[in-house]
Amino acid sequence: MTTIGVIGGTGGQGFGIALRFAQVGENVIIGSRTIDKALAAVEKAKELLGDIPNIQAATNPEAAKAADVLVLTVPLAAQRDILLSIKEGAAGKPLLDATGPLESCIGGSATRYIDLPEGSAAERSQSILPDAKVICAFNTISQSWWLQLDEPIDCDCLISGNDEDAKAFVTPLIEKIPGIKVVDCGKLERARIIEKITPLLIGLNIKNKCQFGGIRITGLDKGRA
Repeated sequence: MTTIGVIGGTGGQGFGIALRFAQVGENVIIGSRTIDKALAAVEKAKELLGDIPNIQAATNPEAAKAADVLVLTVPLAAQRDILLSIKEGAAGKPLLDATGPLESCIGGSATRYIDLPEGSAAERSQSILPDAKVICAFNTISQSWWLQLDEPIDCDCLISGNDEDAKAFVTPLIEKIPGIKVVDCGKLERARIIEKITPLLIGLNIKNKCQFGGIRITGLDKGRA
């Protein structure tokens, strides 16, 4: 059993990811800047899932130290400060970065992408935490899917990262969540492409008045002609 620390786990996306991993039997730590917010999220989780023993609360630094794998689900504006707060605990561990560099973070549109000097939010995380094994992940899955606890998630999870062993370790863990297939897109620099799919999907959801638009990559099992 793996212990997963969801850094910033009280927001909609982080909370949903925490619920899904707890559902499939993993140990989950919901992290927050304050223990009170984390405890409130755990109580809400137990109302939804029952009084399960495999979900607990901690501050973000405590969650990072105790977990085997970290999931970062924080707004872009908070990314740097929160990463610095977990730097010690994150060293040597896979960190699944779901940060979305969207204009909505600075008062603009959620359908537009912010170009970052590092190239992507995930690469920014790697520059701040050079000893962590940063993997871009979860950017192509709508927040609404995570909270549909009685349904499989009808989306692929596109990932990218420089540490092949870390990607191999987290792939079966992510695929324990019903419906998800992981697609390894290569080195961390591919996050520059993956993260730009997020505003595209948000725009499609708005256009079609839905919340569950996602992406599937097909044909990879056919091999070369």
